[in-house]
Amino acid sequence: MASRSLSYTQLLGLLSFILLLVTPTTMAVRVGVILHKPSAPTLPVFREAPAFRNGDQCGTREADQIHIAMTLDTNYLRGTMAAVLSLLQHSTCPENLSFHFLSLPHFENDLFTSIKSTFPYLNFKIYQFDPNLVRSKISKSIRQALDQPLNYARIYLADIIPSSVDRIIYLDSDLVVVDDIEKLWHVEMEGKVVAAPEYCHANFTHYFTKTFWSDPVLVKVLEGKRPCYFNTGVMVVDVNKWRKGMYTQKVEEWMTIQKQKRIYHLGSLPPFLLIFAGDIKAVNHRWNQHGLGGDNFEGRCRTLHPGPISLLHWSGKGKPWLRLDSRKPCIVDHLWAPYDLYRSSRHSLEE
Repeated sequence: MASRSLSYTQLLGLLSFILLLVTPTTMAVRVGVILHKPSAPTLPVFREAPAFRNGDQCGTREADQIHIAMTLDTNYLRGTMAAVLSLLQHSTCPENLSFHFLSLPHFENDLFTSIKSTFPYLNFKIYQFDPNLVRSKISKSIRQALDQPLNYARIYLADIIPSSVDRIIYLDSDLVVVDDIEKLWHVEMEGKVVAAPEYCHANFTHYFTKTFWSDPVLVKVLEGKRPCYFNTGVMVVDVNKWRKGMYTQKVEEWMTIQKQKRIYHLGSLPPFLLIFAGDIKAVNHRWNQHGLGGDNFEGRCRTLHPGPISLLHWSGKGKPWLRLDSRKPCIVDHLWAPYDLYRSSRHSLEE
């Protein structure tokens, strides 16, 4: 019998059919329809961090734990790793740090492996954050990164972490801590729900639209309040008071108004200002040297503010790892670089 050769197109078709048969873990066939599972992102590879151990004066009780919450965004993972390393390196009791990471569904296994291989001794847990909680509530802001669901996860933190946790420090991923975080942890809250550095010479006209200022009902919420701005990327939160005061629902109410009337331009910050401005426990400015990423549009270089520094925060568009990789870093980006655990091809060659 004469052999029959297959065309290039036929070969491709046959190969596609074989792949469907031999890769059942990545696809499912039902009634002739191929259903793709969400593909895991390609995560960067990091060097293993050294082990950090407690000093002799550190306690071992549950009450000695310091609870820290952060989000795990695959696009900001390099920043998160640097932040965690800085926290451990400058802590007197690093083994007492308990990390609560919030991530989107489907990626937690890959993220768990990445963190565990980088920090084998880290005390941490990853929680799934359902983006559907906020997807319909998010309004477009001045920068796309501010509109991502994980940017709003801090609003739901009290509902996600264990009920046994009654105080937590929330930190953004674009920062490094250069002091013992225990000092911030033990801040006296004085009955307030939130503690953070605040700036009481703020001009709130920049944060809200003309629609807000022209509405006598809406603007009334700021009457009698000091115009104090605070950055929500560094907060100590009394979780019990947050839950009892139903502050998640209060933030959601402002997000609903925003969807209807467009009363501000930024992402998750303005609702916090509407609720808490002028009514938080103020902590020393050294705990949030913010704005190092420049503005939200161009991210131009900025210099450090005068005074002592415990925390460096690259809020704004410019992120240190991107500027360093582009070989166009700002001077302040070199303060972030020592905490970068990213295993680039350059690092591999050096090893």
